[in-house]
Amino acid sequence: MTETRLRVAVIDDDASVRRSVGNLLGSVGFAVEGYASAEEFLERAPTGIDCLVLDLKLPKMSGFELLERLRRSQAELRVVLITAHGGEETRRRALELGAATFLSKPFRTDELVTAVRGR
Repeated sequence: MTETRLRVAVIDDDASVRRSVGNLLGSVGFAVEGYASAEEFLERAPTGIDCLVLDLKLPKMSGFELLERLRRSQAELRVVLITAHGGEETRRRALELGAATFLSKPFRTDELVTAVRGR
């Protein structure tokens, strides 16, 4: 599969983060869709998503809660968890729940692109 066909969903309640991450990933060839909440993502139920860039701290359903829910139904979905709130314990929990990568905000752009690519 080529990168131009990889579909990435970005879930972050901060519109500026959602927009900047979306712009960055779009600039390297990914097809990007943005969602303001876990609930919006679930309601719209997009198909064909290859990777999810997921903020940990969301207003109602947290990133951890969404990750747990997705693991029950979409075990193969690559999830990159991002947060400004968390240390080693948070990172460990994210990886135990099946996140492919855990990035602390602010993260380097190359770290995010590499994580989404799966390399």
